[in-house]
Amino acid sequence: MAEKAAAVPGRRRQPTQDEFIEMQESSQFQDLRKTFRGFTFPVFIAAMIWFLFYMMAALWMQDFMAQPLWGMNIGLWLGVAQFVTTFAITWVYIVYANKNLEPRQAAIREQMEG
Repeated sequence: MAEKAAAVPGRRRQPTQDEFIEMQESSQFQDLRKTFRGFTFPVFIAAMIWFLFYMMAALWMQDFMAQPLWGMNIGLWLGVAQFVTTFAITWVYIVYANKNLEPRQAAIREQMEG
């Protein structure tokens, strides 16, 4: 039955469990994982440090956070900066993934399903 599904135009072949394991152990897949982790782990750590700074400042630096600055207080500006940096990180990741991850993923997908 799986052979019939593969023969239908537009449908991709379903790899076997052994093929998945073999691909997971391949240098091609390991390179993809290393590239993905090389970007996401440092960015995640930086984002968490930035968020924890914001939370700790809100808890222990209340006078500083209450200082007015350009029509709002510093705490509100830092809160807005949290949103801005979240969108910036997302945009940078999309650009990075399209350039560095997607071509490798497409090659692996084609090799597995093509």
